[in-house]
Amino acid sequence: MNGLLLLRHAHAVSNEGGLVNAVPPGDGLSPQGVAQARSLAARLAAEPIRLGVSSRLLRARETLALALGDRDVPCTVEPLLDEIGFGSFEGGPLADYRAWAWSHGAADACPGGGESRADAAARIALALETLLRRREESILAVGHALVLRYVLDAAEGSPPGRRVVPVAHATPFRLEWAAVERAASVLKAWVAEPSFADTPSGG
Repeated sequence: MNGLLLLRHAHAVSNEGGLVNAVPPGDGLSPQGVAQARSLAARLAAEPIRLGVSSRLLRARETLALALGDRDVPCTVEPLLDEIGFGSFEGGPLADYRAWAWSHGAADACPGGGESRADAAARIALALETLLRRREESILAVGHALVLRYVLDAAEGSPPGRRVVPVAHATPFRLEWAAVERAASVLKAWVAEPSFADTPSGG
């Protein structure tokens, strides 16, 4: 792989209600999301995409399919690009998970069998390393909010923050090989010592 186009899925049904929805297959796209994904086909028409990759979640797979339109591009599903596992927060308000996340440390596993932010970062780093080994020169990958934010920040040399800065739906970000490699390296280094700057005492 020489270049990666990375984007968050288009607007989904779960986004309308602000609900946690991370267990595959999950909800599909809303009408707004379908329109967003279809508009991507025109925006990406000149891109020499050789492989499409998405998480297992329906909203990501639908976004990828609509964005590629009738182009003859092979596609694959990569579970390593899935959204973070929310545990007992699954199906409930995203605001409840955020309140928990903002008061707990990076290595704290989400209640109910969910992932810690550190575990998610390790998985995302592995996803990037997997993509780097692909032979296709240009890859379009569709993921989720936390995945995008962690990768984009790490590509700039910044480790994950406690609060995830929003990433727009259906907006492609171009990363060259070196930036993807840097993101994987930054995330792996952070996982070795997973602490937010403002981690609560004892967290």
